Amino acid sequence: MNKQDSTAIRNFYNTSLLKGKSYAWLDHLSNQIGARLSGSLNAQKAVEWTEQELKEVGLDKVWLQSVMVPKWTRGVTEFAYIETEPGQTTNVPICALGGSVPTPIGGVKAEIVEVKGLEDLRKLGTSNIEGKIVFYNRPMQADLINTFEAYGGCVDQRYSGAAEAAKFGAVGVIVRSMNLRLDDFPHTGTMSYGDLTDLEKIPAAAISTNGAELLHSMLTLNPNIKFLINMNCRTWKDVESFNVIGEITGSEFPNEYMVVGGHLDSWDLGDGSHDDGAGVVQSMEVLRLFKETGYKPKRSIRVVLFMNEENGLRGGKKYAEVAKNKAENHVFALESDAGGFTPRGFSFDCNDENFTQIQSWKPLFEPYLIHYFAKGGSGADIGPLKKDGIVLAGLRPDSQRYFDYHHAKNDTFDAINKRELELGAATMASLVYLFDKYGVQ
Repeated sequence: MNKQDSTAIRNFYNTSLLKGKSYAWLDHLSNQIGARLSGSLNAQKAVEWTEQELKEVGLDKVWLQSVMVPKWTRGVTEFAYIETEPGQTTNVPICALGGSVPTPIGGVKAEIVEVKGLEDLRKLGTSNIEGKIVFYNRPMQADLINTFEAYGGCVDQRYSGAAEAAKFGAVGVIVRSMNLRLDDFPHTGTMSYGDLTDLEKIPAAAISTNGAELLHSMLTLNPNIKFLINMNCRTWKDVESFNVIGEITGSEFPNEYMVVGGHLDSWDLGDGSHDDGAGVVQSMEVLRLFKETGYKPKRSIRVVLFMNEENGLRGGKKYAEVAKNKAENHVFALESDAGGFTPRGFSFDCNDENFTQIQSWKPLFEPYLIHYFAKGGSGADIGPLKKDGIVLAGLRPDSQRYFDYHHAKNDTFDAINKRELELGAATMASLVYLFDKYGVQ
């Protein structure tokens, strides 16, 4: 670590902030293409456009990696209301959870039973749940500074809620949105029916946090109110899609591979600017910054734009499978999938020796207010690459606003701050540069 490193990192930040392309790229991805759910026409448009953009950067190789992905469509906009007595209804905002079955034509209307989590179902038993709609109303824990920890503390009710409620005879579930803010945006996300048969599956929807608060209040006043859900979603046969991959071939160790990436797919309600358009364009920008500043990496650096992180992780699994079959030696991977907010640092999945080296680089990042270096998780798409000797890392932006937008209709380009996005790209380039120069321990 020397003055040369400080100069190189300074160049990455200068170039990103003064001549960056990440913001313009994201503008196109969000506003000209839009939502990119796996298997959709827009997902294919995003594949074709990012492939062309990476070719224009002048990388040594750009190619598409075929992967079969799920195809699920939302259909006509969902509809729901609370019925206090016949003819007296109050509409509330809901959205189908990704992978949900539809309701019967005309919807499902039933009494509501409110629970705080999966464990409450067992306490209530079939006699209290059968024929009813289960309302999961456990909020994210607001006093946790790490909002991803708060998300992890209640996301099981979204993922497994329908499968568990169906076992007790429920006819549907609604889940409080994974959102720390009170607003009218329901947040979708993937869910699973586990080993349920098609006949046992029940419809599952998210309700906005304001809607959840209203429903809770109305249930407190009258436990016999009813709730109607009407959804037209559908699951289709798997279809072909692609990971988009670009590479700068290493000058000294071309058979040692380093990956930087994000996921190209998004949910279908907004345009996926934070989740994960930001990570896509930041990862593309890392390689462009290397080209723009004249840095020639020792190792082969790949940008991988993974398909189907949101509802299947097929792209990440496919990339790792191909790498293993080809006996490719991956030594480092960095993922950006936590929004385009101000970068704070990184989390690392690595051994103690590598973490000691990482900590020695902290002074290089301090001028840019990057201070968070912690052992922990990395990213969903690079997780399948895990093996002895590899360092996995995740960019960690400030997380306080992330779940205001996550999987919701308001995850749009106007929620992106240009400077924050560009700082993230430069921060990622700096870490990749250091691992390329000094290697993995």
